[in-house]
Amino acid sequence: MSGDPYNAGITWLDEPLVGAADGPLAGRTVLVKDLIDTAGVRTTYGSRIYADHVPDAHAVVVQRVLDAGGAVVGKANLPEFAWSVLGANPWYGTVRNPAHPGKTTGGSSSGNAAAIAGGLADLGLGSDTGCSIRLPSAACETVGLKSQWGLIPLDGIFPLVPSLDTVGPMGRTVSDVALLWSVMSGRPAPEPRLHGFTVGLLRKAPYLGDGRGTEASDAAEQWVAELERLGAKVVEAEIPGAEADMWPLFLSEAAHSHRETFPARGDEYTHVMQVKLEAAHRVAPSEVERAYEAMRTWRSYLPEVDLYVSPCFAVELPPEDADELEVRLPLSSFLRWVNLIGWAGLAIGNLQLIAPTDEVVLAAGLAWEQR
Repeated sequence: MSGDPYNAGITWLDEPLVGAADGPLAGRTVLVKDLIDTAGVRTTYGSRIYADHVPDAHAVVVQRVLDAGGAVVGKANLPEFAWSVLGANPWYGTVRNPAHPGKTTGGSSSGNAAAIAGGLADLGLGSDTGCSIRLPSAACETVGLKSQWGLIPLDGIFPLVPSLDTVGPMGRTVSDVALLWSVMSGRPAPEPRLHGFTVGLLRKAPYLGDGRGTEASDAAEQWVAELERLGAKVVEAEIPGAEADMWPLFLSEAAHSHRETFPARGDEYTHVMQVKLEAAHRVAPSEVERAYEAMRTWRSYLPEVDLYVSPCFAVELPPEDADELEVRLPLSSFLRWVNLIGWAGLAIGNLQLIAPTDEVVLAAGLAWEQR
């Protein structure tokens, strides 16, 4: 597309993919992350290895969008295999941030957020394994939902870490995100609600068991007065930390996802991906099992509040050409734990609402938006 100043798309279609003539998404344009299969349309997964890959079938979520009347206009740019907190891709170029020029869009649903912020598409289908819908939405000042784990089908989406992978909606407003979520999930969008909810104020991201201290921030204080005005009770809160290091689980599943092409075709990966996958092949099985046990324990945790509020990121937004290996942990500290515990996270710009279920964060987000 000549009118893509943000390099938001890898492939733009001359004629949109369409399905039903009418439906809840009629008249809406949808940009699909290029990790998600589209029949007859090149789907690269952000990689050189799959540069000419054309799937035979749509991913389930793409078919649902088409059945609801949405028009798929292209495939969104992303970092290689969706494993990055930045919007840089050496094969397809860096995605540029319409809201904060020169700063990163965040990764990995980078092109979706940039296209939505820049007015190139109404809606986006993104994926989130550790931050990948919420961080770009925060960085580009749009809205995105990391769905609760296991709710929306992942069929036809290239895996990164199946125990953490989710697919979710992105848009300019919570209302748009709730509409697309309803189509993707097959569930009715909830009614707006904050009144009567108890909201936990998170000043520190929970410990991930990896020996690294997590980031702290008082940024969420700026939203407390408005949450209380809307009828919520806000209390100080903490989430108990993980009982073991979660990285071995992440790395083990990532290595398995790439077993057909790494190390056999390792020279076709970027240096950053080579470093990550080489580390993944060094993980001890005993460490992986401890990580799975810690995840099972964490996912049985019952919160003492209805939902939580925190920032999406609590450090300065890095430049678009930052070193990903240096910034990935501090930039995603308030986001990664939500995938590990399996809950839902809604980003409204840098405001993050977190709860075990999609309906709660969407209800709260809709109430916040309609204030």
